[in-house]
Amino acid sequence: MKKLMTGNEAIARGAYEAGVLYASAYPGTPSTEILENIALYKECIVAEWAPNEKVAMEAVIGASIAGARSIASMKHVGLNVAADPVFTFSYTGVGGGSVIVTADEPGQHSSQNEQDSRNYAKAAKIPMLEPTDAQESKDMTKIAFMVSEEYDTPVFIRMTTRVCHSKGIVSCDGREDRAIIPYIKNAKKYVTVPTHARKLREKVATREKKLLDFSNATDLNFIEWGNKEIGVISSGVCYSYAKEIFGDKVSYLKLGFTYPLPTEKISEFCSNVEKIYVIEENDPYIEEKVKELGFRCYGKNTFPEYGEMLPEVIRQSVFGELLPTVLYEEKEVVPRPPTLCAGCPHRGVFYELGKRKNIFISGDIGCYTLGFAEPYNAMDQNVCMGSAMGVGHGAQKVFDMVNDNKMKVVSVLGDSTFFHTGLNGLIDVFYNKSNTVNIILDNRITGMTGHQENPSSGYTLQGEKTFEIDIENVVKALGFKQVVVIDPNNLESVKKALDWALSLDEPSVIITRWPCVLKKLSPEDKNEFGELFSAKCFVDSEKCIGCKKCLKTGCPAISFDKKNKKSVIDSVPCVGCEVCKQVCPVHAIGKVE
Repeated sequence: MKKLMTGNEAIARGAYEAGVLYASAYPGTPSTEILENIALYKECIVAEWAPNEKVAMEAVIGASIAGARSIASMKHVGLNVAADPVFTFSYTGVGGGSVIVTADEPGQHSSQNEQDSRNYAKAAKIPMLEPTDAQESKDMTKIAFMVSEEYDTPVFIRMTTRVCHSKGIVSCDGREDRAIIPYIKNAKKYVTVPTHARKLREKVATREKKLLDFSNATDLNFIEWGNKEIGVISSGVCYSYAKEIFGDKVSYLKLGFTYPLPTEKISEFCSNVEKIYVIEENDPYIEEKVKELGFRCYGKNTFPEYGEMLPEVIRQSVFGELLPTVLYEEKEVVPRPPTLCAGCPHRGVFYELGKRKNIFISGDIGCYTLGFAEPYNAMDQNVCMGSAMGVGHGAQKVFDMVNDNKMKVVSVLGDSTFFHTGLNGLIDVFYNKSNTVNIILDNRITGMTGHQENPSSGYTLQGEKTFEIDIENVVKALGFKQVVVIDPNNLESVKKALDWALSLDEPSVIITRWPCVLKKLSPEDKNEFGELFSAKCFVDSEKCIGCKKCLKTGCPAISFDKKNKKSVIDSVPCVGCEVCKQVCPVHAIGKVE
């Protein structure tokens, strides 16, 4: 059977065919769809969203120790969060086979940094595979489980954005059902006190030697001999890019098993070609090994140090030219930066925050990061998932050291981010007696990555109704006395809440509670919020004075007719949230069913 699949779908299919019984992840582009597709095999796989990547990794380790094949998936920055258990998992090894999928993002399409996860494989001494396309994504997932169990090790699969999201024809096979390996107590293997861990470290060193032999022997690393004047070494999607540029005119060393790197094959290849190009995204990981083995090559001295190694980038770097393309006036292209959706419940909060003076707004990772941009200008920093409150706390401590300081910190993050790692920052705020204002934007879902359930949504990934963790109760249980829950679409409520919180000399929490405008409402949501908005807004052109205040709400449904000097609301994207209606000074905005 053959199917058209993305790389992420193919990873899920590979997990299914390999007999995986348990999977866990936290959503993060470009890895999100891996677990979403594994969850579709609910008759044989338990798939769960975890609060963060570290917890997902820990659950997968537990499943492995208990004897089941298990898999975790995450984006590259998520691997940073999961790193603590990953490094020790390398020492203990597995019970049932275990695979860790990390999705890197060269070019930073939706990430705060670039990162090369191959460095984690080397640092943690965990074998790594790198698929080039969807078929390899499926096949290598199955191979990864075999390697895991044969060599008693977790195994990395490194995906990149283009492999995750590009589609290809995949040959599918049936599921290989595998019995759960009976658990046997083994403290020397799984309890990593120093006396055990020192011996496990010896085991890892021995395993590395065996894995190097495997790397040199496996067909996952192969040579395609062609013209030996030029040899290209690459892995992952860069192999496809190189083939597009050089075709059959050169020789290739294609690396699919990239930790440990196959030193014998690399030496054989480099010894038989005259000029060596190493084409890889992010860090000079392969290039460094080639040079270590004594060969001169063209790598980051020829190709860009960062960004995607797209075919046109390779062509420009090697040949100094690009293919002819359609010419156009770049200055005529209207920039279309991302923006908060029409009716987004975060809009009112950032509208009000943007008007405040003498506040430092500590942001986070999510849709609401767009609060930094025009017209709000309402965010001063963001670092990583869940960092808003911790960073805000540190900033406030320093601001308070300044005599006559009037700067107040407002920390902002979303509901899913709060449960990810924001909770720890809020504990720091309370424990160390900060006086920051902490806003939790509860839109009832994990919005940015495509509406995944989280601990406060009341449902699991596979649609099972579960316990709903109430954010207000959690915050109060931490000890916070100053807590308020508001409707963020009501600007007067937002204003009053901010005035109240900013006047306090102790930490406070504002919870804005309203569903994401794009979310499919659960029965519980409908019971609490109704059907949201049943009418749309419109501008009465006779009343409109062209002051443009409604444009400052940043709603993409509102535009300005320069000819008539009047605001206009597009009824298609408008959902009738009334934020614009509340800011109009002449009441020119009404509503219609």
